[in-house]
Amino acid sequence: MQDPPAFILAPGAPMDDFSLLDLFFTLGWIYILVAWFWFLITLMADVLRSKDLSGLSKALWIIGLIFFPFLAALVYLVARGASMNERRREDMAAMQQPRHAAAAPSTADEIAKLASLRDSGALTAAEFDTQKARLLAS
Repeated sequence: MQDPPAFILAPGAPMDDFSLLDLFFTLGWIYILVAWFWFLITLMADVLRSKDLSGLSKALWIIGLIFFPFLAALVYLVARGASMNERRREDMAAMQQPRHAAAAPSTADEIAKLASLRDSGALTAAEFDTQKARLLAS
């Protein structure tokens, strides 16, 4: 049987002094880093979604968030935090409204369909007149 490599058994290996508490601190910092990037992406999305900013001001906010993230995020939240919440609320309300795929066909469209069915022989002239009278009455 072959012995394991020396660097695994050697004292002072890279992970020898890495305790469980160090693992928790590392995971905490990773969580903070992911939350920070999520927050920056949320701010950038709000800047781009905003209808009251011009293209130049949007570009300046994005550049500020990239090069001076802490300062730009703080200034953005102070200056536009309330409107950010309003935009989010409007977006949520718009998503909850039902969307109609197509408008109801007009009476003229229905009569044109009936005429094409009559011309193809699927409807008789009497059936066409009955359906046409029903559509015109409604």
